[in-house]
Amino acid sequence: MYYKFSGFTQKLTGAAPATAYSPQGLKPGLPEPPTMIFATPTKVVSESGAVVEYLGTNKVPELQRFFQRADGTPVHLKGGYADKLLYRTTMALTVGGVMYCLMALYMAAQPKKN
Repeated sequence: MYYKFSGFTQKLTGAAPATAYSPQGLKPGLPEPPTMIFATPTKVVSESGAVVEYLGTNKVPELQRFFQRADGTPVHLKGGYADKLLYRTTMALTVGGVMYCLMALYMAAQPKKN
């Protein structure tokens, strides 16, 4: 006897052989998914067949020197004014959220006055 999983009863139930071997969602013969639209290679091949170098300059060494510079500034603040603004906003929202939670807990702990 053949069995399949019933989505309605969440148990195994008896089934015909064709149903047991082809459960819902796993039908044979489905078309292949289309190719990705943005699946372009990172290297350009010229018409002669020779591989051309990458399309951009490698900025990683410059960024490593910039972020690993020993100037006493934490790495999350080395980006300048925008990083400082994001950091201070995050800290303000965190402190405000903690205070709001403590206030809500205090109000929930107080008995209702009838």
